[in-house]
Amino acid sequence: MDTKKLRQKILDLAIQGKLVPQDPDDEPASVLLERIQAEKQQMVKDGKLKAKDIKNDTIIFKGEDNLHYEKFQDGTVKCIEEEIPFEVPEGWEWCRLQSICSVLTDGTHKTPTYSDDGYIFLSSKNVVTGVIDWDNIMYIPEKLHNKLYERLAPQLNDILLAKNGTTGIAAIVDRDCIFDLYVSLALIRILEEIILPQYILIAIGSSYVQGYFNNSLKGIGVSNLHLEHIRKTLVSVPPYQEQLKIVQNANEIMSLCNKIEYEKNDISQLLLIIKSKILNLAIHGKLVPQDSNDEPASVLLERILAEKEELIKQGKIKRDKKESIIFKGDDNSYYEKFTDGTKICIDEEISFDIPNNWNFCRLSVITIKEIKRGKTPKYIDNSNVKVFAQKCNLKAGGINLEFARFLDETNLIKYNNEEFMQYGDVVINSTGTGTLGRVGYYDIYDSKVVPDSHVTIVRTSEKINKEYIYLFLKSMQSYLEKSGEGSTNQKELKPNTIKQLIIPIPPIEEQKSIINYVNNIFNKLSSLEKNLD
Repeated sequence: MDTKKLRQKILDLAIQGKLVPQDPDDEPASVLLERIQAEKQQMVKDGKLKAKDIKNDTIIFKGEDNLHYEKFQDGTVKCIEEEIPFEVPEGWEWCRLQSICSVLTDGTHKTPTYSDDGYIFLSSKNVVTGVIDWDNIMYIPEKLHNKLYERLAPQLNDILLAKNGTTGIAAIVDRDCIFDLYVSLALIRILEEIILPQYILIAIGSSYVQGYFNNSLKGIGVSNLHLEHIRKTLVSVPPYQEQLKIVQNANEIMSLCNKIEYEKNDISQLLLIIKSKILNLAIHGKLVPQDSNDEPASVLLERILAEKEELIKQGKIKRDKKESIIFKGDDNSYYEKFTDGTKICIDEEISFDIPNNWNFCRLSVITIKEIKRGKTPKYIDNSNVKVFAQKCNLKAGGINLEFARFLDETNLIKYNNEEFMQYGDVVINSTGTGTLGRVGYYDIYDSKVVPDSHVTIVRTSEKINKEYIYLFLKSMQSYLEKSGEGSTNQKELKPNTIKQLIIPIPPIEEQKSIINYVNNIFNKLSSLEKNLD
């Protein structure tokens, strides 16, 4: 169930009179609007409003020709049929938002001086999800507060509407406390007990009003919603009793949506935990049963080392002077032996035991192509060669070349054949806040793709199951995300960090069994996750 679409549908049905049935005995909305008009005129007489505050109030009515008209204070009348977005039930009326407000203004236009304590000062940043965020507030000193509060004193049940930042998002003041507003917020005070602020909040959230706001934005760079457009917003007004029913029904459905979302989030989190646990069991040798007849991983590693030695003789790769083998000594400790004959104990680097026919090794030992980042390319609008960037490595999993850029093919001289991406490469994002350490499996048969300098390519021997290597690195993603070096905003995951990873290697037949098991379970979990929508 798409709860976001459901929420929007409820708001749209509500303001069209399609959420609850109409009662012909309800006092019509026209009487409410007359009462509001009289109340505002009385407030002018009592000095609570100024004459200028109501000079732009209008009356919208349907003429004998069945068209909508708007009557202004000077007596002029204008046909506004083209502005009316939909028909409303009998007993409902249309009006401008300003006509049902006692206050519709914005906060201070002056950039405030903040203090560590004092009076609460809200901006559009505090109206983010239809509620007011009281936990992340700023404070202003008493002297400034006194000036602002004299002009505008927000109160309980006022509506705060974001004019920029979270533009169009509104919330009702749900706390009886003293606070001030910045210009990024508009304050809308409805004449309570005549119109429900909660109903107006529903109207503001509807597709129609949000669309009107979006089309009214002005400004270069940061777009703003101006008061003049907010004031002229058309609102469909139902009878008061129907407003009560609409608000009650909408709240009940929204509450149900909240429960569904919480349950979906709980299930989604549980699925993530299950997937992580499966990967963890896989690399510990606890996912599938061992077969004593399987060729041990040590033989597989010897075969890979022999393959690399032949490639070195052919001049296709360079010898890694730091290459090593990892073995278990007679004292049950793990040791690493290097090509120069030296050895060191590495028990501190190995946190778990593996089955007898498995082996540990550094990731660099089983790679043929050197683990390194791509080059800094020269881009062009279009060409036959794509450049794989961070964004191609999707957060939700998988690879998507639609996000690739294009290489200026005059740069091709810088690339040899081995630097083009190949099916089975594992891609790791080397930079980027929120993307650092993300692991992807390049399962695309596209021979004309090169990596950019923000991703690292891990290409292993064909003698080992590449999907198993991906599975291992995926299980290490959390570690890789935390292994960036450098400043807070410019952390980089260096190739050497990846090279030095110690990987548990199962026999080749068990690698295949692990992959089949994981793919089968993950497919079922993915199917379950899709059914949550």
